[in-house]
Amino acid sequence: MSEQNKPQYSADSIQALEGMEHVRMRPSMYIGDVGVRGLHHLVYEVVDNSIDEALAGHCDTISVAINEDNSITVKDNGRGIPVGLHKKEGVSALEVVMTKIGAGGKFDKDSYKVSGGLHGVGVSCVNALSEHLKATVHREGKIWQQEYSRGKTQYPVKTVGEIDTTGTEVTFLPDTTIFQQTTEYNYDTLATRMRELAYLNKGITITLTDKRRKDDEGEFIHEKFYSTEGLSEFVRYLDSTRNPIISHVISMEGEKNGTPVEVAMIYNDSYAENLHSYVNNINTHEGGTHLSGFRRGLTHTLKKYADESGLLKNVKFEISGDDFREGLTAIVSVKVGEPQFEGQTKTKLGNREVSSAVSQAVAEMLTDYLEENPNDAKTIVQKVILAAQARHAARKAREMVQRKTVMSIGGLPGKLSDCSETDPALCEIFLVEGDSAGGTAKQGRDRNFQAILPLRGKILNVEKAMQHKVFENEEIKNMFTALGVSIGTEEDPRALNLSKVRYHKVVIMCDADVDGSHIATLILTFFFRYMREMIEQGYVYIATPPLYLVKKGQKREYAWDDNQRDMIAQQMGGGVTIQRYKGLGEMNAEQLWDTTMNPEFRTLRQVTIDNMTEADRVFSMLMGDEVPPRRDFIERNAKYANIDA
Repeated sequence: MSEQNKPQYSADSIQALEGMEHVRMRPSMYIGDVGVRGLHHLVYEVVDNSIDEALAGHCDTISVAINEDNSITVKDNGRGIPVGLHKKEGVSALEVVMTKIGAGGKFDKDSYKVSGGLHGVGVSCVNALSEHLKATVHREGKIWQQEYSRGKTQYPVKTVGEIDTTGTEVTFLPDTTIFQQTTEYNYDTLATRMRELAYLNKGITITLTDKRRKDDEGEFIHEKFYSTEGLSEFVRYLDSTRNPIISHVISMEGEKNGTPVEVAMIYNDSYAENLHSYVNNINTHEGGTHLSGFRRGLTHTLKKYADESGLLKNVKFEISGDDFREGLTAIVSVKVGEPQFEGQTKTKLGNREVSSAVSQAVAEMLTDYLEENPNDAKTIVQKVILAAQARHAARKAREMVQRKTVMSIGGLPGKLSDCSETDPALCEIFLVEGDSAGGTAKQGRDRNFQAILPLRGKILNVEKAMQHKVFENEEIKNMFTALGVSIGTEEDPRALNLSKVRYHKVVIMCDADVDGSHIATLILTFFFRYMREMIEQGYVYIATPPLYLVKKGQKREYAWDDNQRDMIAQQMGGGVTIQRYKGLGEMNAEQLWDTTMNPEFRTLRQVTIDNMTEADRVFSMLMGDEVPPRRDFIERNAKYANIDA
């Protein structure tokens, strides 16, 4: 190509994308990803607008519907988005809100004191990522309407009728060219968030309807979420599968230093600490200043009470902040006018003034409760002392793990068959149920990048075990040392250091039967409670071995579910033989490689945490002591499970 024919890099080469075009070009920058999580995030953004109307005191009812075509309708009884002419833009304010990134009333403090939507991206982003969106506004005695296609206006705002109510209704259909993985909404995922919002905003009615399914009476699947007590009810819901050791939920609601603060907490007989924090209804799972303020207020107040009451006079070792939080379930919710978020996922609050506000609120709340409930106060302090004793025992157990790591050959467990690759980003380890299946996996693997660690039997249920018992368990010690992570400090016994992690893919590979599912759940519980960062980094996966081998003559095909099995059998015609795999050991090394381990053909399910509070509740329910909630869960979800006779 001659110089004169080469494309020139000049000012004309620079593309200045408009806001909506940029959203469509880089959707993950705005909603996190274009998978299942991003799809559901669209709903949350629209609902946030209605919640903000409620926070401003103009809305008390919100309805969400999943329509037959997987479009979503969100309706509220707020003031309705303004439809008058926007002086600067020269079009209706409704069109500005729907088509301009960053437009909205949330930035006007006269309209909204606090807003969850400030953290999000707004309804205009939802519009940009929708194949079709229709906005209907009830305002000024009229029904106003405008429709859009992939963010572009189809016609000017028009009136389509008269009405004596106010509110906004938005119906949108996600764009399949953006959400190529799926556009099918999960009812339970949306229900979890709507329930959470109802607890966080007491007095607001939120309904969810699934128009794709009907119940036994022929009615659409429907739930109503409403809370009169707010966080106190939320704590009882989260702790419904644990045994409380005090008689009441400790709670308060008020304003400190101009910051509205709401706190609810209870102690149970578990060994886990479950703290959940929110800012303007946003789940700040990375914590922040409000959570540090809560911890400081809790530790200082309890320590002062225990010292003054003489309950610690016979204790020979130091009590740490962690000891005061063992067996604690707490929710901290603050409303901040100008929230400053930081952290990897922008869910860590950075406002310094919030810390002292929460600390003061907790100190006052807890002081009053301890004085009025001396029996509960004594029970809490006794729990703290036991936690301190266990922490000292756990430290010794951790030291044993570290010592074993140093003294063993290469610092690795003897059962581990490691890979030759040393770059963690290229390495994967299979945690395999049983020595037999582990032996098959070792024969079938690619030794260059795949490591195998067989696990004997069912590992310890960490949900019901004290820390030192966890660190003393042989199979758990093997996992810690094989993965190469450090496991806690004196200041934070559960702190995890991933700087020397040896694999960026940890694949749980268990039999496709009830026992295998139980073992996989035990392993997941361990990761969730002790190595949660591994899940958050996207390192944890579950293998999906086939359930069936369908054979006819020399033809062989694998099936992963009953429908696939029946379809393959029908395609092959008569005379087929169907083999049901009940365990990994029934496959030879070649079959296991072809179906479950070969990156070109296998299916791995990545483990993610969409809602931290709900994940905490489900793990507690599945792995805790309370049987009735677990039975109810199994009965409700039995239609999704494969039950072996």
